[in-house]
Amino acid sequence: MKFTGASAVAPAGQGIWKADVQPDWDIFGIANGGYLMAIAARAMSAAAGGRLPVSVTAHFTRPVAAGAVMVTVDPVKAGRTFSTLRATLTAESDSISLLGSFAEPQSGAVEPLYAAAAPPEMPPPEECIRAVPSVDGPLPPPLMAQFEERIHPEDVGPLQGEPSGTAQMRGWFRLHDGEPLDAFTLLLAADSFPPAVFNADLPLAWTPTLEMTTQIRGVPVPGWLRCQFSTRFVTGGLLEEDGEIWDEAGHLVALSRQLALVPR
Repeated sequence: MKFTGASAVAPAGQGIWKADVQPDWDIFGIANGGYLMAIAARAMSAAAGGRLPVSVTAHFTRPVAAGAVMVTVDPVKAGRTFSTLRATLTAESDSISLLGSFAEPQSGAVEPLYAAAAPPEMPPPEECIRAVPSVDGPLPPPLMAQFEERIHPEDVGPLQGEPSGTAQMRGWFRLHDGEPLDAFTLLLAADSFPPAVFNADLPLAWTPTLEMTTQIRGVPVPGWLRCQFSTRFVTGGLLEEDGEIWDEAGHLVALSRQLALVPR
């Protein structure tokens, strides 16, 4: 199933939308957090009259498996430029609490007024390593079959038992069969790569996300997304991961940060 269908929502009452979390969009049987954020953001967007996400923050309280979910949306403020909404994604019980800012779609690329960084240098996609689900191990997880992801040769070590020693993960991302990229795709892409900390030689195990924020800076042009993620600190049983996502035209289209538990 394509991403648009897998993350679709349907109205189910005043301020309530229903959705089906699809199987195989998971890691260790737990639905991917970015995928769940995309589902909730579609409901929030519908409640905001079609405005698109600018920033979405999610707090994860319980794992979600494949099956029916409900998204309850509570508008906080509808301004001339931005709409602010709260939402709760519920499976058997409340599982994710979200707060988001949404705005009207912008036409055309927005040139930066200031930029202190550029897209990361990477080999072309055909020279990077494609991540496909493992048939006899936990990684890569089933999620990797739902899109095409190619990892920088210098960062693919954890999947081959040879971590680089530097907590970073770079690579390319796109949907299958030319499915268009949109703001909701960026929520998925921001949480789709193996955790950067795996390259610091931590266990290859579930890395539960406590909180994640993804900021959408623009709608990407068709093609590949150029992504890089890094972790600088692992302290007190917690780690952060910062992400940048650039489109093929060299536009910064998303930034992300998540707070997660050390792999368990």
